[in-house]
Amino acid sequence: MTVLEQVGAYVARGGRESPSAHVRRALRLHVADTVGAWIAGCSTAEGRMLVGLGSPPRESRAPRLTRDGTLDEVMTNCALARLSEIDDIHLSSGTTPGALVIPAALTIGGSLALDRAAITEAILVGYEAMVRLGAALNGPSILYRGIWPTYFTAPFGVAATAARLLGLTARQAAQALGVALIMASPGVGCQSGATLSRWLAVGYAARTGVSAALSAQAGFTADLNLLEGDFFPSIYGLTPDLTTLTDGLGESSILLDVSFKPWCAARQTMAATQALREIIEIGVSAADMTEIVVSVPEPYVGMINHGIAPGDRMSHLTSVSYQMALSVFAPGAVFDVNQTPAEVSEEIRAFMSKVTVRADDSLLQYYPRAWPARLVVCARSGRHERLLTHVPGDPERPFDERQVVAKFRRVVAPVVGERAAEDLAGRSLAALEEDGAPASLLAEVERARAAATGRAKAGRNREG
Repeated sequence: MTVLEQVGAYVARGGRESPSAHVRRALRLHVADTVGAWIAGCSTAEGRMLVGLGSPPRESRAPRLTRDGTLDEVMTNCALARLSEIDDIHLSSGTTPGALVIPAALTIGGSLALDRAAITEAILVGYEAMVRLGAALNGPSILYRGIWPTYFTAPFGVAATAARLLGLTARQAAQALGVALIMASPGVGCQSGATLSRWLAVGYAARTGVSAALSAQAGFTADLNLLEGDFFPSIYGLTPDLTTLTDGLGESSILLDVSFKPWCAARQTMAATQALREIIEIGVSAADMTEIVVSVPEPYVGMINHGIAPGDRMSHLTSVSYQMALSVFAPGAVFDVNQTPAEVSEEIRAFMSKVTVRADDSLLQYYPRAWPARLVVCARSGRHERLLTHVPGDPERPFDERQVVAKFRRVVAPVVGERAAEDLAGRSLAALEEDGAPASLLAEVERARAAATGRAKAGRNREG
């Protein structure tokens, strides 16, 4: 059997036994965390554009094409969750699977009126397929070549999810995965500004995954030797590690290795920011700090070592000096998925100027299983050093239900209000516990999405 045939067999038939209590608990938390990201994403400029894409403004009488159907809902819902930058992440593969797999499974499963067991199985095989492909391609390494691992693997992961929900045979599932691979795209180029098309692209990558499953169901076929042949080396300059895709497939769930993000930022900035928090907790005052040196593995020095640009959300989310300053002077703002302040305080700018970022090859021993940082703080009280390999939310420092709900409420309440956020958190946690609950939750998310869009329009009208 080819690798695609082996993975296709797992997608079609694997995981039919009830998942362990440990996996069920983890899945419950990941669903809630992803729904929170999904709703929070509605409040961003890109989120509002995605929701309104194809709908002509009322004042316009020009004919316009509109989007409809489950495929477009998958596109929008997955893009909203991913652009939030608070979705889950698997470090060793460099992929963010929850934002693609969970909205796709809930959207398709709700459309087909499937039971919770079918949706649960589809989510688990989707995580497995997407993460394993990212790891086989060495996602953390190719990221800094300009290949976005999540974008590249999204069609594959969503195709696996959709194939399971559609009840495809093992042969059809393998064909769906092959079609997904040939329809995948590796990168989006260098992007900056207030409304990035990268989120639109990742949404369409999810849509492509569903299309791949539907095409296989209709009888289309693919080259099932894509992974063993010269396709990846000749087209992308990559040689997949095939054993990573198949070894132990179905024996345990990769979901248990997926991290939660503790706040909204690029994950590469978080170890340094958390280390700073822990140094402050032992009594070192930020006001007394004179020099701060952040050392990280060389691959992501360039990604986090920069300033911020007005109106450019990603520059704020990926700047380690800004994220550290924000955690000191405006700690509540780290949960703001927008993070595009009209202006930045002088105390934040002054703190940022104290930060130096360096490459440290000794940290490569932990990477990419962990994304570490060594922080040295020089202060009037002396020199303080901390090496941090794991942040809260990593499997080594796991989140419990209380922490997931607290994060959910902080990011969702600004969109729908405190009471609605609390209710949605409970519904999200219970989404896979009763038949009919996934469809009910999907309807609630759609209402929250509409409310967020309506509130934004009302705000713009008042400003006008």
